[in-house]
Amino acid sequence: MTDAALALDAFAQWYGRRAAGVWSAPGRVNLIGEHTDYNDGFVFPFGLDRRTQVALGDRDDRVIRVASAFAPEAVSLHLDELSPDAVSGWAAYPLGVVWALREFGADLSQVRGVDLHLTSDVPVGAGLSSSAALECAVALALNEHWGLGFDRPTLAKVGRLAENRVVGAPTGILDQSASLLAETDAGVFLDCRSLDAEVIPLRFAEEDLEVLVVDTHVEHAHATGGYAARRASCEQGARVLGVESLRDVHVDDLPRAAELLDDETFRRVRHVVTENQRVLDTVRTLRERGPSAIGTLLDASHVSMRDDFEISVPELDLAVETSQRHGAVGARMTGGGFGGSAIALVAKPLVPAVSEAVLTAFAERGFRAPTVFTVSPSQGARRDV
Repeated sequence: MTDAALALDAFAQWYGRRAAGVWSAPGRVNLIGEHTDYNDGFVFPFGLDRRTQVALGDRDDRVIRVASAFAPEAVSLHLDELSPDAVSGWAAYPLGVVWALREFGADLSQVRGVDLHLTSDVPVGAGLSSSAALECAVALALNEHWGLGFDRPTLAKVGRLAENRVVGAPTGILDQSASLLAETDAGVFLDCRSLDAEVIPLRFAEEDLEVLVVDTHVEHAHATGGYAARRASCEQGARVLGVESLRDVHVDDLPRAAELLDDETFRRVRHVVTENQRVLDTVRTLRERGPSAIGTLLDASHVSMRDDFEISVPELDLAVETSQRHGAVGARMTGGGFGGSAIALVAKPLVPAVSEAVLTAFAERGFRAPTVFTVSPSQGARRDV
């Protein structure tokens, strides 16, 4: 059965009737550009060939009911009771999207409620943005079903608002933009200040390259801890340097920044400033020389996240170093950090050997066995049925 057929079947089993439609959205891999999004910088993600499906059916009242394959009970909420404080747990993601649609001007006073059922094969907690896949699938489904008329960049903002205000995670707009705007064998080059997006061909298939993902199974939680602290450091650095955001600081400004900032804040700033430049360099290199030439930029990005931003963990470092040592074009951790996944750009014939080397290295260090798999840059959010 296709994923859409499975989603229809799951809806029918839960609710006892056929869904009106199925929508889906992909998780994402951020090829390069980490922690630059909330600093008004540049990012370059692509959509995964792993997706979250939402099956939707109408109701006769104004209740939103959400169920999922990963929770034992459904959660219901009346449309008139929507607020950031009204929901918690996993249901905050889909119900938060409904609230955020209203905040962006959607008139929900006349719409009927819906039943939603969610299924997904995007790994949770792996730094591949399972949360944005869920938000974007729900946002696109409700936008089309209710005839709200929002464009995709606006739906990305809706997803970000839901995650920031309802879930409580201070994330930028990278993940939602990737999930909504992605195309096959292409990356989304996004300016997070203007929200201008350009689809850039990656040409991985043409050059016989694969993206290998190493899910370390080290869990992270963006709503707490280190992510928020890094964001606060970036904001502090911008204040001291007298700029609106770190987007306005360039590599040539770093010597001055070193004089004005304490060591830790400077290193946080240096990561963001140099990472922005690496995104620009990656896009230019892809255009001029192709994907086999971007490896040194991926490698440098990981070093910066490990040493300056301090968001890597030993498992991520091991995955990256082992992949590099066994022939990867380049490798880096991806996502918010403190766990999650690493990616390696690998020539297709080397994928089995690199995968085996990573598994062996983890076993020798006594780490939990990672999950290693390949992904292909794939289409963004869509209606499937």
